[in-house]
Amino acid sequence: MHAHGDDDGIIELKTAEQFQAMKQAGLVVSRTLALLRSAVRPGITTGELDRIAEESIRSQGAAPSFLGYGDFPGSICASVNEEVVHGIPGSRTLREGDLISIDCGAIIPADPAQAATGRWNTRGWHADAAITVPVGEVAPELTELSRVTEQAMWAGINAVKEGVALNDVSTAIDGYTRSQPRRYGIVRDYGGHGIGSAMHMAPMVFNYPVRGERTVLTTGMAIAIEPMLTLGKNKTRVLADDWTVVAKDGSHAAHWEHTVALTPEGIVVTTAPEE
Repeated sequence: MHAHGDDDGIIELKTAEQFQAMKQAGLVVSRTLALLRSAVRPGITTGELDRIAEESIRSQGAAPSFLGYGDFPGSICASVNEEVVHGIPGSRTLREGDLISIDCGAIIPADPAQAATGRWNTRGWHADAAITVPVGEVAPELTELSRVTEQAMWAGINAVKEGVALNDVSTAIDGYTRSQPRRYGIVRDYGGHGIGSAMHMAPMVFNYPVRGERTVLTTGMAIAIEPMLTLGKNKTRVLADDWTVVAKDGSHAAHWEHTVALTPEGIVVTTAPEE
């Protein structure tokens, strides 16, 4: 899930022990997304995917990071076709040829008893990730859109190092996207974020270089890197539900995200799929 800009500007530094809880949360998210990927098919509703996600998260001793966040009613964001992010799961049925982006977050609660009923404001440690999944056979340009978005994310992740400017991560995402033969819209209104004891914290992680951004990456930080690309322009608008963000020109979008931790042992993608 992208940042709403609700942090206080202070970057949280984690201890090795706190990173352990974040890695645990990351495992919950990666397992849940693997389950959802295998469940995506023509005929399933986004609401059914949401139920699978909540059950998966809670059965692993975690709580959903999204549920109740600013009154968001789901445990996942399910954004289909021209929807970029924050699609509300519900009665929408997936069809052959659709492209769905699924965003998922989990908290390892400080009090394990809260795994059964906890939600976004539960005290604990967070992980956040997103994947884009084709529904059945999709148009080649949609497969390529998803591939480029995922690789742009990895370009950003590969730029994460102790002492590197956060802007270098943003530049890597932007540079990879612009290196493609096709021009994609790099969504500017939304981006990644710091993460740890809350889902959204400082710093904001832009998907393009920003003049005056002076954050330097240091051990103890964790950030969610999440490019969003469209087949058209980068402009977006929010639907009447106050959540769903769509490409203004109606073009298809893709969204990929991982949580990346700068631990004392090195860079760890806490939400990476299990080997």
